[in-house]
This record gives sequence, structure tokens and C-alpha cells, in this order.
Amino acid sequence: MVWKREETDTSKNLNKKGGMTLALQQPYTPKDRSFWQITLSLTLASFFIFASMYAVQPLFPVYVKEFNISISAASLSLSLTITGLIAGLIVLGFFSDRHGRTSFIKASVAGATIPFLIIPWTDSFFLLLCLRFIQGVALAGLPAAALAYLHEEIDRGSVHVATALYISSNALGGMAGRVMAGTMTDFFSWHTYFYMLGGLGTVMFLLMLRLLPASRFFESSELSFRHDLHGFSYHLRNPRLLLIFGLGIIFQTSFTGVWTYLPFHLQEAPFFLSLATISLFYFAYGLGVVGSPLAGWLAGHFPLSSVRLTGIFVLCIGIFLMLFDAVWIISIGLALLCLGFFTAHSLTASSIGDLVTHHKGSASSLYLVSYYIGVVTGSSMLGPLYNSQGWPGLMIFLALLPLIYIVIVRSTVKTGN
Repeated sequence: MVWKREETDTSKNLNKKGGMTLALQQPYTPKDRSFWQITLSLTLASFFIFASMYAVQPLFPVYVKEFNISISAASLSLSLTITGLIAGLIVLGFFSDRHGRTSFIKASVAGATIPFLIIPWTDSFFLLLCLRFIQGVALAGLPAAALAYLHEEIDRGSVHVATALYISSNALGGMAGRVMAGTMTDFFSWHTYFYMLGGLGTVMFLLMLRLLPASRFFESSELSFRHDLHGFSYHLRNPRLLLIFGLGIIFQTSFTGVWTYLPFHLQEAPFFLSLATISLFYFAYGLGVVGSPLAGWLAGHFPLSSVRLTGIFVLCIGIFLMLFDAVWIISIGLALLCLGFFTAHSLTASSIGDLVTHHKGSASSLYLVSYYIGVVTGSSMLGPLYNSQGWPGLMIFLALLPLIYIVIVRSTVKTGN
């Protein structure tokens, strides 16, 4: 409960003194209209941001043919976006703590929209990559500010509802962006798809301007950038946290690696599937909406480490099923892959807070950075392995990678190194 100058129509006038209206303001609850305005705004923005981020992943085979480039070069259209996102998360997170939340959220949607309206006009893949990198920096504005904004403006007993909807829209946006990419490109062109995303982003931005309430409880950080950097360096010297960050890189590499090279595999013998048909496999990504809350429920009844380990095993089993040539087995494999991944990811992310006593925001940011490093690795660093060993060799490597890491970590912990 905070005494502040009145900023919204919902505030109750309690006292007037010297022309200043003082108001007793409380965080929003589901009974307040602004609660649903915030939730709807951030959910829609998150959907668009993650659809934008992964919009190019099914288009790699198209770029290989159209621009006459390698698979690794085509995958840069995703990995450079993620690189820009990583840089943006670090920089914009600092600025958001000092200059507010809503301006960064709105700028993120606007900045993600503009490249979609420019890229179709160019026939230069290099320019496409430059614009995708800039887009990645802009995308970071939402995740850098959204969760802090929710916790500041919404009642503590209700914030988990808004947060769950916001995070679920991450998975839905990533899934929709991939599914629509294949379908729109097959029936029209990838240029048309980008224009559609540009139009969608414009609508989202206008909704942000109309719906998103101004911050009421934001308090600018008085700490120096040096203090923030100290938080990062402190965590990077914590061996237990480094193992967790490494785990984020490892299972995201395996997860992204499967999805990156799946379109190439399914377009070849014995499948010869169209891009529109391949895009339907991305519906398995929707299990992320189920995996995260399921992991939370299981962690309430069983040890967190055991549930997370089970999730990693399920992920690896799903990857091994990718070695079969039957479409229905591949579909089951993708479902297990997504279920296992989101179970392991959600529990790994939630365990960060239990391992640190201060600078918790910095620790969470570093885990997010490691998570996206895994996206870059899984999308652009596996090309030589795929070219030399083919799909079977790549899948065996990606399935064994998390298992080997777990063995190494457990051995390290037992020996006390």
C-alpha cells in the first residue's frame, strides 16, 4: 500500500492539500478492470514477440534455395536474432530498472514490427540478417520489463494468475509463429507471411497504447551499473549456478537442434513432405503449455531434482524416436521432446531463486542468457555435424548430450570438485 500522487481514474480521493490530490492506491486484483487490461496486453504482446522470434525457423530450407546459401548460413536468421535478444536482455534490463516498464514494453512491440515491413523489400540475405539482429534487440524489451511490471502492479495473491497466462503465451506464440510460417509460405510466400506479422504487430502496438496502464508503483533503481555488473560476476563464480546455467545451454541445444533440422529431414526421402505439412508438427510445441504447470504440480509431490531428471530422460527418449522413419513415431517423439523439455526448463528456471540469497534478478537473467545461448548453438553450430553424419548422427548426438552432462555433473558433485 503506497501514498502517491494520483495517476489513474480508479484512485480514491482522500485529501487535497495545495492543489495536490493524494490517493491511496493498492495493487490490482482480478476484481479490477486494469488487472485484465495488463494481463491481456502482456499476453498478446508475448504471443507476438515469440511468434516473431521463431518465425524464420521453418523457413531455413526456403532460404537455402532462394539465396543459394548453406544450412548454417540460413540458420543465422534465427541465431543472430537470439544474439540480439541476449544483448538486449542485459542492456534493457538495466535501463528498465531505472526508467520504467511500460515504455520498454511498447517499444519492444513497435521495434519487432518494423523489420517485418522492411525485410520483404530486400533481396539481400545479409540485410535480412542485419534487420533480424536489430529485431532481436527490440524483442528483448518485453521479457526485460514484463515480469517486473507484473510483480509491481498486481496484488501478490493474484500475480501468479497473470504470470501463468503471460508465460503460457510464450509457448503459444512460438508454436503459432512456426505453424503459420510453413502454411503461409507454402500457399503464398514468406514475404506475405512477414507482411502479415507486420500487420499483426501494428495492431498489437495500438492495443498496448490503448490498454496498458501506466506504472504506479515503479521505483527507479539508485544502484550503479557497476553494482549490477558485480551481481553478474558474483553468480559466475558460483559453481552450483554454473552447472545450472550449463544445463540450460545443453537441453536447449538438443531441443532447438531437433526443430532446426527437422524440416530438412522431412522434405527428403522417404517422406517428401511439403512445408505446410511439416509446419503441423510444430503443434507438438503446444505441450509446453501443459509441461510447465505439470512440472510445478509434480515438484510439489516429489523432489524437484527427480522431476527435472525425469523430464530430461523424457526429452532424450523423444529424440531417440526421431531415428524412426514412421511419421506417427516421429510425432510421438516430438510430443515427448516438448513435454520433457518444458518440464526440465520450468523447474530449472524456478530453482535459481533457491540457490541464491541476493542479486536474484541477475541470476535469473544469466539463466535466461544461457537458455538463449543454447538456441544459438542448436540452430547454427550443428550444421557441420548434420552435413557429415546426417540426421541419424545428429539425433544420437543430441539425445546423448544431456545424459552425458548429467553424468558429469553428478560425478563432479559427488567428488566435491
